[in-house]
Amino acid sequence: MTAVRPETASTGLLRFPPGFVWGAATAAYQVEGAAAEDGRTPSIWDTFSHTPGRVHNGDTGDIAADHYHRFRDDVALMADLGLGAYRFSVSWSRVQPTGRGPAVQRGLDFYRALADELLGKGITPVVTLYHWDLPQDLEEVGGWTVRDTAERFADFASIMAGALGDRVPYWTTLNEPWCSAFLGYGSGVHAPGRTEPDAALKAAHHLNLAHGRAIEVLRSTLPATARTSITLNLHQVRPLDDSAAGLDAARRIDAVGNRVFTGPILHGGYPADLLADTAHVVDWDALVRDGDLAEISRPIDLLGINYYTPTVVSGPPESAGSTGSAGSPGSAASPGSAGSPGSADAPAPARFDGHGASAHSPWPGSEQVAFHLPPGETTAMSWAVDASGLYDLLRRTAGENPGLPLMVTENGAAFDDYVSPEGEVNDPRRIDYLRGHLAAVHRAIADGADVRGYFLWSLLDNFEWSYGYSKRFGAVYVDYATQTRIPKSSARWYAQVARTGEIAESDAP
Repeated sequence: MTAVRPETASTGLLRFPPGFVWGAATAAYQVEGAAAEDGRTPSIWDTFSHTPGRVHNGDTGDIAADHYHRFRDDVALMADLGLGAYRFSVSWSRVQPTGRGPAVQRGLDFYRALADELLGKGITPVVTLYHWDLPQDLEEVGGWTVRDTAERFADFASIMAGALGDRVPYWTTLNEPWCSAFLGYGSGVHAPGRTEPDAALKAAHHLNLAHGRAIEVLRSTLPATARTSITLNLHQVRPLDDSAAGLDAARRIDAVGNRVFTGPILHGGYPADLLADTAHVVDWDALVRDGDLAEISRPIDLLGINYYTPTVVSGPPESAGSTGSAGSPGSAASPGSAGSPGSADAPAPARFDGHGASAHSPWPGSEQVAFHLPPGETTAMSWAVDASGLYDLLRRTAGENPGLPLMVTENGAAFDDYVSPEGEVNDPRRIDYLRGHLAAVHRAIADGADVRGYFLWSLLDNFEWSYGYSKRFGAVYVDYATQTRIPKSSARWYAQVARTGEIAESDAP
């Protein structure tokens, strides 16, 4: 598929290019359940969620949305909604229980059956190899803070490419490695719950290395037509004001929130300002070995971008009269990542302030930066609704990486959904959110960004990481007691968009 400019139809409709991919996304631990079935062993999220005080209400992903047992019904639902693609992740410990050695065939069989069911309904399977659920056995020997985990991930990628390479045309190595590194090892609000700034930076580098090594394996195993990618929750960082302190705060967060990944993956090196900002935290010369950057920067075919809300920052409170919170704001977040977006998590009230920040910063070298909630409408996550941030992010990313196609791999919102007495779930605020963000995507394409597709987060209500089951992002409502699925009004609206490839021009922001 090549880039095609969108159209504004004479009927007042914004028409997306032919071949634009319309999909929805989930993640294994958030929807599958069957946590101890068919050879699956604990991941770091099993351990984390079963630790008292880590997850809201003590919720776990043991059952989640029971997708493991109900995937055929869920695929039929996707077909009814007219989806063209389904982005799902693989539970590493379902396939490779200790993160080493041969695969468990029952685990592979589940993903083969899922892919076959999708293909049978005309839905393209899109695989994410890693969405945060590291086998607990690997964490016991250091997790992402040690280089060997990158080697183990390459082995896992080889197993999955061999099992699904004949079925799956799109492959993503990692989902939101920022969350894995900085929320998992820095602020501790994600699994494995460690609060070590140096460990967060080590994890970031080893995740980058894991991505590069997996790309090498995928390219050597998959058909030439397969497309490889990584998905990043890039922060659309905005200074609260144009003061020197505000501009420096934005630069710092852009470095440790974005360029710590885009630098080595897309441009062959870590940015000098990031290295300077964090030199007192980690020894980069010892961490980055000869050959690492060449491995990390292997070419990819697509870049996935997850976006929910912008990130507004200033210098330390005393420099701006700020009441913002240092640390990780709800605005730096994502739900496929929710509970951070990918970025700032806020479950147990005793451990988190009103901004969704842990007592430990996920921003090594930038701990004094203050975060601010922009004025205006917010979602149930207390994230600002601002579609212009997605437009700006797509335009910037496209401008900095000419020739690299983009996909919006997560975008959506949590609201306080409920079932009406008539048995319906009406969510007009989610429709408004999606309408505005899709109009922003259309505008970015019209202005030159090569965006190939859009994946709604999420297909189903699910286990929202440290928020447990308290936040609902799904287009489909899940009654967790009965596992009944009820498509919300937003699901029907999105189904119409997916079928026609157009939205009303009047919806443009």
